[in-house]
Amino acid sequence: MTQVTESQKRGILLSEAALQQVKSLRDKQNQDLCLRVGVRQGGCSGMSYIMDFEDVSKITPNDEVFDYDGFKIVSDRKSLLYLYGLMLDYSDAMIGGGFQFTNPNAAQTCGCGKSFGV
Repeated sequence: MTQVTESQKRGILLSEAALQQVKSLRDKQNQDLCLRVGVRQGGCSGMSYIMDFEDVSKITPNDEVFDYDGFKIVSDRKSLLYLYGLMLDYSDAMIGGGFQFTNPNAAQTCGCGKSFGV
């Protein structure tokens, strides 16, 4: 796992590698986008992570917003109950690469690491 960015006081933590990757992906879309992170029912362990870019105009007063050097990560409060303290990392390894979720709230995770149970 790579180094965590500056502030440790955020509900969703990003490694420097993950921050650079999401900024790079956002820049390719040429729009002012934030990254929405949440959970939904499903997956092999009961709950699945969701993560997608969204226009910043869709941020609501019920969302929690975490700022990383001008890049916003957004999560609805219900999802944040399951995600608080989540560490999002990124690896460009050929096998097992991509975004990885380390969730201190998860009692179990599936083999692929994209779903969890509490």
